Amino acid sequence: MNNKKPSLLRSLGIALGVVLVIVVFAYGVKVTDVNFETTRSVDRLTSLKRVIRALVRPDIIEYDYDVTVVEIPFYLPCPEGEEISAPDLDHSQPYMLASAYCASPQEIVHITGKNFPPDTKGPVDFYTTSGVKKPLGNFSSDSNGEFQLDVELPTRQPIAEAQQIIATIRNKVGSPMLTDTAKVTWDKILETVFMALLATTIGTALAIPVSFIAARNLMAENNSPLTSIAFSIVGWPIGIYLGLKTAVFARQLLIPYLESPGKAAIGLMICIVLVIVIVQWVLKADDKKPGFDIMDIIKILAYVAAGLAGVAVMLFVETLSRSIGLALVEPLGPFGFIGNFLYQMGEAATLIIPVFVALGLGAVVGGTFGKIGQNISDKSPSDVVRMVNIIGTTVAGASLFALIGTGINWLYQIDNLSKTLYWPAGIGAVIGLVLALIVKPKQPLPTGMIIYFITRTILNGTRSVEALVMAIVFVIWVGIGPFAGSLALALHTVAALAKLYSEQVESILPGPLEAVQATGANRLQTIVYAIVPQIVSPYISFTMYRWDINVRMSTIIGFVGGGGIGFLLQQNINLLAYRAASVQMVAIAIVVATMDYVSSVVRERMV
Repeated sequence: MNNKKPSLLRSLGIALGVVLVIVVFAYGVKVTDVNFETTRSVDRLTSLKRVIRALVRPDIIEYDYDVTVVEIPFYLPCPEGEEISAPDLDHSQPYMLASAYCASPQEIVHITGKNFPPDTKGPVDFYTTSGVKKPLGNFSSDSNGEFQLDVELPTRQPIAEAQQIIATIRNKVGSPMLTDTAKVTWDKILETVFMALLATTIGTALAIPVSFIAARNLMAENNSPLTSIAFSIVGWPIGIYLGLKTAVFARQLLIPYLESPGKAAIGLMICIVLVIVIVQWVLKADDKKPGFDIMDIIKILAYVAAGLAGVAVMLFVETLSRSIGLALVEPLGPFGFIGNFLYQMGEAATLIIPVFVALGLGAVVGGTFGKIGQNISDKSPSDVVRMVNIIGTTVAGASLFALIGTGINWLYQIDNLSKTLYWPAGIGAVIGLVLALIVKPKQPLPTGMIIYFITRTILNGTRSVEALVMAIVFVIWVGIGPFAGSLALALHTVAALAKLYSEQVESILPGPLEAVQATGANRLQTIVYAIVPQIVSPYISFTMYRWDINVRMSTIIGFVGGGGIGFLLQQNINLLAYRAASVQMVAIAIVVATMDYVSSVVRERMV
């Protein structure tokens, strides 16, 4: 009895499981509107055959044709009280005979062709006096140049004048050549490949640094006291603001030199030498004296001077890149795209330099404030640290929430300071105050894990939005074309590659990491000598694979105006030009297969 009960229960469980699976799939069939009855429709099968025939005959090769038209007059319907006889025909040329030269609509007329080129094919059409064509069928001449064809006359309004039944003979002339469709497809497939290449390059450059802060094993070790966190939060926006002002100030200060390429070149060389001299002096300066003296002040001023000189270098490079690019476009002729590349790099620098300077100075100021907070927490009594935490965390919370409210106001255009500035700042201050009261003064907090979770959340959110949707946004920003597609693919690439890269960092061997850290190496040295050697090979593999993915994705974002071959494919599908669409499909298949082969060879040699 004990053996039978489990067996019975198991059988009932299996039966219920089978029933549940059937119910799930039955509901799925209902929701997806599965209807196999439509697959047997004659009209649908006819349309399917027509589309498949077009797809398997891509419009790649064409010939020049020698076209000969053979025509006979025909009345539709027969004129009242008038007998229509056969026309005079030149029997030395191709000619056609009809069983009747007038008839009513939808009647069957027998057509005989003679003296046609042997073994040729072509259309037979009915033409009205206004030039409207109605296909009647296709002829196929035998070895003697003759054919027989029964045609059904079309339904047309009665016309007193003679209309035409025309057979068109087309003979191939010359060698085969590429069609216009094939040429346009070639241009667009190249555009697609390089659009994916640029997107992969931009995405990889941004994903690599992000991957390190998205790796749990690296960020889990970062703990900081509340004082350091609060000071750093306050320092970052101050640094970003100063960075933006510095970039604007430097550009205005150097305008007289930026307007002349010659002056810009001289200024570039002077600033490069200045940066090198300052950096070498700072590195050689004695850094072992305890305390803070006049030498430390001089070093700080030297760093500031080097930073300003670095900003000037970027501005001079921007000016020279734009000027040299414009000057080279016409002289280089077919290679003028190189000059355009230099010019566009200068234009890109105009956008990037303020952001780069702002983030750089934000990191410097935020890091400096964080170190100050760390020193206060390490060297001051707990009561003092608690008071500093109360003040610093309150200010930090108010600043952070005020910035968030400002961002929300920019996005939703609320334009109400009490809702977007005062209330958020007040709430942030209260949260900061409560945090300072409940957290022990010198208790280390997992700042690394907080940054890790924030980064991962942003990456997951970005990756969840398809590149197709991103392309729609970028099309509105930069206009229809491949540039919008490249930006959309680049943004999606950052999110995808940063996840893959970070997971690879998380799987590195801990031995080399511990060995390098045991030597007293700082964080940057640890990354360079212990982490990078372990991740180079998989990073290359992931990057090549992402390029392959971007090539395939670029064919889809073209449907929303993102450029590439997808835009052309969409047009041909909408126009029912399936032979032309087949050319694009073949091109995509060839490129994807080639990319797969090339990436496998590169991985084999470099990984």
